[in-house]
Amino acid sequence: MLKPPAYKIKAKIWIYSGQGAWHFVTVPKDISTEISKMFGYLKASWGSLQVDVTIGETTWKTSIFPDKKSGCYFIPIKSDIRKNEKINEGDELELELQILV
Repeated sequence: MLKPPAYKIKAKIWIYSGQGAWHFVTVPKDISTEISKMFGYLKASWGSLQVDVTIGETTWKTSIFPDKKSGCYFIPIKSDIRKNEKINEGDELELELQILV
């Protein structure tokens, strides 16, 4: 099987308004739609997909989660990643997203 494409994304980091102060990046609608069509069959709990994400010098495994309201996926950005890469709320990030198959 061919390796899935790597998606290059530019987006601002934002904080979820609920409990936990989770930080996220929203995958743009066009990329989210493509990911859902091509890899939706791999979805796990809550429709999540396993991915590798790279920001700067840091790569880690995580999951992306679909948002029914926006039709986009959200990428959680853990605190240790934010600290290592000096990321704050509102920063515009350039990242690479690779779906794990």
